[in-house]
Amino acid sequence: MSMENRLPRSSPGSQGVPSAAIGKLLDYYAEKELELHSIMLLRHGKVVAEGWWEPYGPDRPHMLFSLSKSFTSTAIGFAVEEGLLTVDDLVCDFFPEQVPEVISPNLAKMSIHHLLSMSTGHEQDPSNPVFSTSDGDWVKAFLSLDVEREPGTHFVYNTAATYMLAAILHKITGQSLLDYLTPRLFEPLGIVGATWETCPKGINTGGFGLSIKTEDIAKFGQLYLQNGVWNGKQLISAQWIAEAVKKQISNGDDPNSEWAQGYGYQFWRCRHNAYRGDGAFGQFCIVVPEQDMVVAITSGVNDMQGVMNGIWEIILPSLSPGALPENLEDQELLQARLRDLALPILPAQKRDNAQELAGRYRFSENDLYGIKSASFQFEGDSCQLTLELPSGEVQTPYGFGHYEQGRFPVPQGLPLAYSCAAWRSENELELMSRLVETPFTYTLLCKFAPGEVELKISVNCSFDQQEFPTLHGKLDR
Repeated sequence: MSMENRLPRSSPGSQGVPSAAIGKLLDYYAEKELELHSIMLLRHGKVVAEGWWEPYGPDRPHMLFSLSKSFTSTAIGFAVEEGLLTVDDLVCDFFPEQVPEVISPNLAKMSIHHLLSMSTGHEQDPSNPVFSTSDGDWVKAFLSLDVEREPGTHFVYNTAATYMLAAILHKITGQSLLDYLTPRLFEPLGIVGATWETCPKGINTGGFGLSIKTEDIAKFGQLYLQNGVWNGKQLISAQWIAEAVKKQISNGDDPNSEWAQGYGYQFWRCRHNAYRGDGAFGQFCIVVPEQDMVVAITSGVNDMQGVMNGIWEIILPSLSPGALPENLEDQELLQARLRDLALPILPAQKRDNAQELAGRYRFSENDLYGIKSASFQFEGDSCQLTLELPSGEVQTPYGFGHYEQGRFPVPQGLPLAYSCAAWRSENELELMSRLVETPFTYTLLCKFAPGEVELKISVNCSFDQQEFPTLHGKLDR
């Protein structure tokens, strides 16, 4: 990232943030065993603390999951300002070729406002049936579903609704969501290298799929905190931002839950009069207007409330409206901690004569990605695992006591992996792959016996299962 595109930096104390409080926040995340990948804290428009847990780093993009939704909402805001649509426009009017023959009264009433505020009238989230439709036409699948309630009367979190916003924008502009946002948002903020997944029809997925860097998330939050002004220019109207971040619909009444404070236009309301965009497994853009503060976080956690609680319980009470006396000792200790952040790496435990366990182990037919075989090779301080999948072979290198860079196969592709290995015992090998542009870390536990291997795979966070069925393989003689 070029220097002119970076946010300004400042010491914590000069912006009213005690260095010791940030240190306590790092302690809190460690004690709670919350796996953060990065954090960037801004006060009064300046970065006062930033850190990445190795092997994650500032130059790597990170999957945002549903934090993507807030960017999709911003694109709709631009389109409204340009007169391309209004939030009262009806969804069916954009897709005359894909609506059902009989349009129900509730579907007929559904507007862009309802898509934005997750109040489409569906009783349950329709995303799974929409995204799994056999012909890949997600728009048609969405419009074919029953709309049980009157739009605007019931909140249901609905990723497919956000996709429909992306599809509408694609339809009226002829551009992808990513291409539309680039000159309007990404280029002015100095966000480069953004990528966005697409549906089978080539439309950006909208509700997920955006990958950008931590500082890019922070810039986005700062733009909203500044009511749409960036470098003295009004990029998007303050009126749109006010509508996007205010409570458009109620989503619960639990005073202690960050998912029950109201929902705006693809933004969540928070306690402490704050708001946020967030994504699965702990991707956050938190804006606290009353404290002139933005927090950007990427992580791989299952306890997202716990991540936010650290901000509320430790950082908020410590803030001062003015500059604090500089405590150079605390400041230096904090900077050293931030520089040295690292996720645990497996110890450098090697095994003599490991090569005697090398070879290809074949598995019977299974539902674990259809893995056909696993081949092990050992040389020096590294191990190479070759997994044979229905799509072909994938080789992943692992370092004993250090990371090796490679690729690791998951159903969505071959993401970049930093991988390490250790022998737990003479016959038990642990392999760990950190997919450094995602929240995910995969661990493979390989138990060898004469002529066979038992393979267990687990993942640090998941929408469903975190441990997978054990595979039993026979050595290919």
